[in-house]
Amino acid sequence: MSRLIEKTCTEIEKLDERAMQTAASRWNDVAKPLHSLGLLEDIVIRIAGITRDASFRADPKALVAFCSDNGVVEEGVTQTGQEVTATVAENFLKGETTAAEMCKKTGVELIPVDVGMAVDTCVRHDRKTAYGTKSIAKGPAMTRLEAERTIETGIYIAGEAADRGFRMTAAGEMGIGNTTTASAVASVLLGLPVPVMTGRGAGLDDERLKKKIRVIERAIEINDPDADDPIDVIAKLGGFDIAAMCGFYLGCAKSHIPVLLDGIISCVAALAAVRMCPTVNEYLIASHVSAEPAADKLFEALGKKAPLNAGMFLGEGTGAVCLFPIIDMAVDIYRSMSTFAEIKVEPYRDYTR
Repeated sequence: MSRLIEKTCTEIEKLDERAMQTAASRWNDVAKPLHSLGLLEDIVIRIAGITRDASFRADPKALVAFCSDNGVVEEGVTQTGQEVTATVAENFLKGETTAAEMCKKTGVELIPVDVGMAVDTCVRHDRKTAYGTKSIAKGPAMTRLEAERTIETGIYIAGEAADRGFRMTAAGEMGIGNTTTASAVASVLLGLPVPVMTGRGAGLDDERLKKKIRVIERAIEINDPDADDPIDVIAKLGGFDIAAMCGFYLGCAKSHIPVLLDGIISCVAALAAVRMCPTVNEYLIASHVSAEPAADKLFEALGKKAPLNAGMFLGEGTGAVCLFPIIDMAVDIYRSMSTFAEIKVEPYRDYTR
């Protein structure tokens, strides 16, 4: 582990219990049935602990989309070619992707970053590690040095977000083939069979799904990753997007910024970050349950419950962006709704906890 990664991990603090207790007391005073907003109340309490402020602000918000290419595409495990990564990445800047449309609607700033696309585009590429990874079916995706450098990039981008004053963030991704790399990393980190952790991605048919599973099984066999070393697993089986998101989660936690998880690629990166620094898990907020089969297993490992279950599997950070306005509504209620005392109604008694 590089000095920067190690230093970042040591600087991540536990959540502020006093701020969380204050937030919980405020919820109990709000004139509604106790705990009736469920996970939304828990999220607000968690954000208070993350920011160390029970009167926190939730704006401005940013979605950082990490873009990279995966050499495993050459194994025929996707419907589309690698060139689509660059097209979609540039469309982030044009406002012509699903995530871009959702960000416009919700007032979230979309920040695409090229950490390893096969070509240079108009997307920021000053932190690019390499021009795509190698095929995991033939050897390691990247060197360990490249993996650490990309994790450091994620930390750096999180620091930039903090410097710009973003109060909440989410990490998205764009990279054809990244459900293959994510399934491979998840299978090793969780010690579960590849078929259990592998889905159809962007719509594979039965035959190509079987091929995808065989490719991942071969990749694990020939690369022999160390399940106790998440950086080794990422280097041998992952992608630059997974590595960068892993670092981004570490960096956001260091800066006390709440960060929303998206689908399985982001959750795999989160699991790797948590394996490196367990405390980072306290800063991660689940948004939705992906339709990919690994989703439930990843949330179970992270101890997370997601408020949304819409059968989404688009990626780009779209599930996370869906949750932002719902959190805003919960925060408005938390801040502005009358208390039992103000409306002269006797408070509910808590028989549930």
